[in-house]
Amino acid sequence: MEQILSLAATNLLSPIILSFALGVAASLARSDLSVPEAAAKALSIYLLFAIGFKGGVSVSAHGIDVKLGLTLLAGVILSAVLPLIAFALLQVMTRLSRLDAAAVAAHYGSISIVTFVAATSVLESSGIASEGYMVAVAAAMEAPAILSALWLISRSGNGQRMDSTLWREILLNGSIVLLVGAFFIGWATGEEGLEEISSFVVAPFKGVLCLFLLDMGLVAGRGLRERSDVLRPGVLAFGLLMPVIGSLCGLGAGLLLGLSSGGVALLMVLSASASYIAVPAAMRVALPEANPAIYLTLSLGVTFPFNLTLGIPLYVAVATTMTGG
Repeated sequence: MEQILSLAATNLLSPIILSFALGVAASLARSDLSVPEAAAKALSIYLLFAIGFKGGVSVSAHGIDVKLGLTLLAGVILSAVLPLIAFALLQVMTRLSRLDAAAVAAHYGSISIVTFVAATSVLESSGIASEGYMVAVAAAMEAPAILSALWLISRSGNGQRMDSTLWREILLNGSIVLLVGAFFIGWATGEEGLEEISSFVVAPFKGVLCLFLLDMGLVAGRGLRERSDVLRPGVLAFGLLMPVIGSLCGLGAGLLLGLSSGGVALLMVLSASASYIAVPAAMRVALPEANPAIYLTLSLGVTFPFNLTLGIPLYVAVATTMTGG
């Protein structure tokens, strides 16, 4: 418990978390502070490229082996199964319709790449090593959750046909293309490639992350201010409980795979996070009748802040304790 509190205190006082808190506070106070949309997009592109590239370089140095393949498979299975757990919880804890519950569930099987990036930054600051190929696992955990949500809806006879538009939205989402593409560039160029552009993808990384999380704080605060009516007790409780359940599933999988302390922590983070980029885009096509105010407020306004402030230090502490790292 002491280790968890220490990590939580360190994380809460880091520039990354305080930048997010500033954004939330400014938004709730109705400040006119804002990050231009084009700048926010540029920050997002930079972060996705940097994390993907560095992950590819790590795989290049590590090499492809059975553990990598098994970890990718575990990520896909987790992404497919977690929406089923989330859907069952929503049916018990809330009065959401089957359609809205399925849409929310899809978000909790997919991942938040920003939460993942923040977690890698915390691990680096703490000197905890992790498998570089975890970024590939993150990319693999996007689509299965969407397919599980569509299967849940199909059971009620209201299924969305998997047409070419939906497949394109799922597989060619810009964040996934950039993350996977940068991963393969880093894999192909290896350590020499990283040395060439290290001043771009390494040194400015945390500063850019601070600015991006400032913008995320503004967005989250605005959502909480404008959509507080959707946060009924059961819905709010789900947004805090589901990441804990997801992290425990990730913990079990990571321990079975024999991942390092950092690898287990990152798999916990991926399993605990909720998408607010790729899945909402897919839901607009797949389930247009679902209420975006519910799934966006939950994923971005409740689960994202929880993971960023309390979840990550908790997952890191549990992972290091369980692995003896």
